[in-house]
Formats: sequence, C-alpha cells, structure tokens
Amino acid sequence: MAAIKATRRPLGEILLEENLITREQLDQALEVQKSSADRLGRILVSLGFASERDVLRAYALQLGVPLLEIGTTAVDDGVAKVLPQSLIKRYNAVPIRRTGNRLTVAMTDPANVFALDDIRLMTGFEVEPVLASADDLEALLATDEAPQETGMGDALSSALEDLGVAGQALGADDSATMGMGGDEEVDDGGVQLADQAPVIRVVNLIIQNAINDRASDIHVEPERRGVRIRYRVDGVLHHVLTIPRYVHPALVSRIKIMSDLNIAERRLPQDGRIHVRKDGKDYDLRVATQPTVFGEKVVMRILDQSSVLIGMTKLGLFPDTQTVLEELIVQPYGMILSTGPTGSGKTTTQYSVLNKINSVERNIITIEDPVEYQLPGINQVQVNRKAGMTFAGAMRHFVRQDPDIIMVGEIRDLETAEIAVQASLTGHLVLSTLHTNDAPSSVTRLVDMGVEPFLISSSVIGVMAQRLARRICTHCREPYHPPIEAIQRVGFKAQAEGEITFYRGAGCSKCRQTGYLGRTGLFELMVLNDEIRDLIVKRAPLSEVRDAALAAGMRSLKQDGFMKVSDGQTTIEEVMRVVFHL
Repeated sequence: MAAIKATRRPLGEILLEENLITREQLDQALEVQKSSADRLGRILVSLGFASERDVLRAYALQLGVPLLEIGTTAVDDGVAKVLPQSLIKRYNAVPIRRTGNRLTVAMTDPANVFALDDIRLMTGFEVEPVLASADDLEALLATDEAPQETGMGDALSSALEDLGVAGQALGADDSATMGMGGDEEVDDGGVQLADQAPVIRVVNLIIQNAINDRASDIHVEPERRGVRIRYRVDGVLHHVLTIPRYVHPALVSRIKIMSDLNIAERRLPQDGRIHVRKDGKDYDLRVATQPTVFGEKVVMRILDQSSVLIGMTKLGLFPDTQTVLEELIVQPYGMILSTGPTGSGKTTTQYSVLNKINSVERNIITIEDPVEYQLPGINQVQVNRKAGMTFAGAMRHFVRQDPDIIMVGEIRDLETAEIAVQASLTGHLVLSTLHTNDAPSSVTRLVDMGVEPFLISSSVIGVMAQRLARRICTHCREPYHPPIEAIQRVGFKAQAEGEITFYRGAGCSKCRQTGYLGRTGLFELMVLNDEIRDLIVKRAPLSEVRDAALAAGMRSLKQDGFMKVSDGQTTIEEVMRVVFHL
C-alpha cells in the first residue's frame, strides 16, 4: 500500500497558502466550528468562502495523495469489478486503474486505514489511494454499472422496435405512461398491446434468458425514463437490461395475463403464478406486483422443480457435519430446527432431508407457506389463512393423520411452537425453521416466544444454522497471497507473508465476469447434549450455551466459512458478507 504522506498542516493553513481564502474568512469559519460538528472544509463551503473543489485540492495536499480529475485521470474499463460491491458502498471506494500488482482506488476518505486494509485483503493488490468527491465516485460507478450482456440481442431489439411502432399507433407514448394519473386511455392501450406478438416476445425473452442465466428472481422496475430489468443470480442482483418507458404498461399487462391477475387493478399488490416449460424442464414463476410512483413493479421468483432435489451430498456440508446430521434425522422423535435469514437455503436443506428419509414405510406431512416445490410421496399442505388453515391449525389436525414425520414451514408464534414441541414429545420427528442469527440463538428465540425451557431441552435434538455463499468460478479461479496483517485482522492465524493462499475468480464468460458460479452452504450444527440441556433449563446466558456447543464439537458459521475459504471454495469477502454482515 502506498503510504499516505500527510503534511500535518491544518487544512485552513493550506487554503491560506494557496490564496483560496482570506485570514478573516478562516477565523470566521473556525468560530462557527466551535459550535458545530462539521469539518472545517464543509463549513467553508457552506459559508461560500471556498468551492468544494478547492477544499478537495487542499485535502489532497494535506494527505499527500492525488486528486481525481474526471476526464483527465486514466480509468481502466471494468477494473471496478475487482472490488466487491459491498466494499465499494461501505467505504465509498472505486478501483480505477490496475498496474501490475498495484491498484489505484478513488476514495472519499483515503485516510481510512481499515478501508485500505480490507481492499488489500479482498483483492491481494497493493493499494494507491486517490481522493475523489462523492459526485465523481457516482459518475465512475454509473459508467461501470452498464447492463451486462444478456444474450437477447437482435431478437429483443426487433421485438422492442415492433412494440414501439404498435405503442405509437395506440398513443402509448412516454408522457402518457408514467403510471401516476390513472389514465384510462393508457390502460386500454396497455391491454391491447399485451395481446400482440411483440410484447409476448419481449416477456418470453426476459424469462428464457433469466432461466439460462440461472437467475432465482426477475425484477421489472419502472423508473422515470425507462424500465430496469434485473436478475438475481447466486443471491446477488445484476442489472441486465433497460428497456424503453413506453413498453411498461404492455409488459406488466402481459405478465398479469400469464399469471391470471386482474389487469385493471394497479393500485393494490397482487400475487399470481406462471408455469413454463423450457428445454424439457418445468419451472414455476411466483409473481408479485407492487405499485410504485412510476407504475407497477413486478418480481418473478423462478422455482426450478428439479433444483430442490439436489441431495444432501451437494448442500456443501463437510463430511463430519453431514454424518452427524444424518444421525439426527433418523431419530424416531424430537425436533430439528433450521435457522438463518430469508434466502439462506433453509427450504432446500429441509427438502433434501425429507427426500433422504422419505420411504414407503413413513408417513410424512408438511405445512408450508407457500408450497414451492412438489415432492413425490409426501403429503404437502399449503397455508390458507382465509380458510383458517394456519401453521398451528394444520398441526392440530396433523397429529390425527398418523404421521411419522411433520415439517412445519416456520415457527412464527407461541401456539405453533407449543404444538410442534408436543408433537415431538409424543413420538414424531418434527422439522421446522426459525429466524435467528446462529444455532444457539434458537433457544433464546423459543424462550422469548414463551416456550418453557424444560420443554425445549426435552424436545429439541439439534439446530442447524446456515448461510449461502457464492462459489468461486472454477473456470477462472486463481490463487493469491493476501497481506498478513489483513488476514490476521479477520481471524486467520498466520506468521509469515505468503503462508496462506486464498483464491478468487478473475472473471470470465462462464460467470459473466463476476468471478462466481453457483453457491454453497455455510453450516453450524448444534447437537443438544446433557450439558446444553442443563444450561437451557437453568436459563443460562446465550454465551454459555454457545461455549458449551463449541466445546462439544460444533463448528461455527465463521469457522465453517473460513475452512471453505482455505479449500478454495469461496472467498473471504463472501464469508464476511453473509456471516459478518460487513
């Protein structure tokens, strides 16, 4: 990292020497600063004594770093992608140039040593900071965040061109389709366009290419001057396409027709479903519309009916963790909980468990909200609150259906929790989920709901917390050696530079230049032993329960993630993103 050679001269003195302010102006600004938390430079700008650019130049001189000049500073195309978006946003830092092992990074605060260390850790490059204004950084990001190539090409251009001609013929111009005034003529135009071939081709291309790109969600987002299409791939949203504003009414109407929604209703959210078949595979699209100031936003969740049956061996469990889990799921009774935030793969894990233990000798019943995947040989029930079919209501009837195994989509309240506990104590194996940060916290969550500790210790046999981290693309994976002080700061034990090798994806056509392809799970499996049960009954602090679990052999999410980093499966940035929320 290039050392920041600060002159240690006060900012005001530098501005004076450069004849950018007068002594009287500086004295007045210093007087204002006594009763303000603002920096001197901001005060000088607000008082009109100096321009923001002048203050930036003085700050650059104070730190001994260059100042970014948009238009004259050399910027390498696409180099910003070497730094994860999470760090770009966290530290307001954008890579602009790479020369050998040196990375030039434009930053609003080049004096932030933690930011510089993290950038070195994530990239493996020596960092040369350049001071930049917030507006200049935004401009850099705007040029770098161009939509990625979607493969739709000429087919989409042709469909949009045809749709534009049709839209103009119907009067569906930009000014009339803002979706703000409830224009009836525009609604009619949107419905008419929705039945024409061009809009059908546009929607089909968007869906087909999302499936080709392994997207889990499609976001159709109206904006002031266009419609942004984004795909969520491996848990991260990517901007893939911007289409003209006039297409929006027809696009939404077509999707509503396909999902059997009310075309005329634009003021309330709606939910629907689309079934599509591509390359011999069946997909269900769960559709949700939401009114916004620029019109209706649509999100389509893509559910691949074959993806959930991936098998326990492909979840990302280390062999020792998988062995313990397989021992738990063959127990005749007890409760096994999966915990983690939304989108952490809990449903896939539970379906994989059900598929593993499913047999003709067992009666398995599930209650889900909603039933996303149909599993052969398993009785699946969907929550229907209007009809009184809640998690708790279904559970009461399940116990009279002679079940061996019950899966409850989620324990959300005390009533559901108590019924699940009682079912597990009366000879049933119960699988369910909770929203907690880690495995030991599930105990605290159940107690907070109102479940008695002695019931928890008697019923729960295991808890598995999990996250999903992106896998490094195997087609462009490359090794690098991060600086020793940076890896020590995040918990790795290393004594010498180059002792630990990390891996990253350089970016290729296979992974759409992201460096990642697919995802793997990070897991934390807590098996309740006698010591942990005693601590639960005694209402011991969460820290004691966690320490007992670790002493009994539990591998924490952090430890599991670091092992996968060392194995070259994922990156330290991914582990920090999904486990540490950095």
